[in-house]
Amino acid sequence: MSAAVASDLAKPDPGHMTTRAATLTAFRAMLLRDLKVLRKTLGTFAIRTVMQPLMLVFVFTYVFPKIGEGIGGSARAQAAFSTLLLAGVVATSMVFQGVQAVALPLVQEFGVTREIDDRVMAPLPVWAVAVEKIVSGAIQGLLAALVVFPLALFIPATPVHLTVRWGYLLTIAPIASWVGASLGLVMGTKVDPRQVPLLFSIVILPMTFLGAIYYPWSTLSPITWLKWFVLINPLVYMSEGFRVALTSGVPHMPVPAIYGALVGFASLLTWVGITGFRKRVLS
Repeated sequence: MSAAVASDLAKPDPGHMTTRAATLTAFRAMLLRDLKVLRKTLGTFAIRTVMQPLMLVFVFTYVFPKIGEGIGGSARAQAAFSTLLLAGVVATSMVFQGVQAVALPLVQEFGVTREIDDRVMAPLPVWAVAVEKIVSGAIQGLLAALVVFPLALFIPATPVHLTVRWGYLLTIAPIASWVGASLGLVMGTKVDPRQVPLLFSIVILPMTFLGAIYYPWSTLSPITWLKWFVLINPLVYMSEGFRVALTSGVPHMPVPAIYGALVGFASLLTWVGITGFRKRVLS
């Protein structure tokens, strides 16, 4: 008898360990399947990922300065705006990707064909299938964020001054991508397939314009009610977090508030998303 077999036999609950190993194997297989599908549809992924940040960066940091309508007036002010805009573009790219990578496929899988039934037949708890959706969406969100940086280097007519703080960036980016993907799970499980177009008109657009993408949250002080109202928007904390991680001298929220809110939204949206996913699967 080999040492490995003897060690396995010595474990107190081998049946449980076998179940856990099967669960992890199935989870990994489902994730690899999603990533393989992503690789095969890389062209579509690139187009849907690039277009939104490309348009934002191109219009606000290239077209406006070139036609003399640069925000802020002076070249220095325009450069400052380009710099603070970058953080917001990274954040909104993650949110858009979370909706597109998680919510829209889920709406189809919960449709008439009930393709989701094939996934839940895997040796996984139902909640683990939902978590796999979030992990896959978060990975795609991180890839979408990476696309923004080349755009920021080559498109703006005014320089973008980045000060990368790696400690913040490497912690905020994964949490923010998880928030975007878990938001996609909530939308995908709560929205009727016939109402999918309403996602962008009543959810995504308000989130974007009130998500501190084009301005730091602190500049809303003259509109007190709006300054506090937008705190229900997770995109605010994502934008502020990337300003902490990528810029210097740009006003931002207190760092503990950013981390606390992002972790709180990640936990809340994950719980709501998994609960909704379970109800839709078992209904």
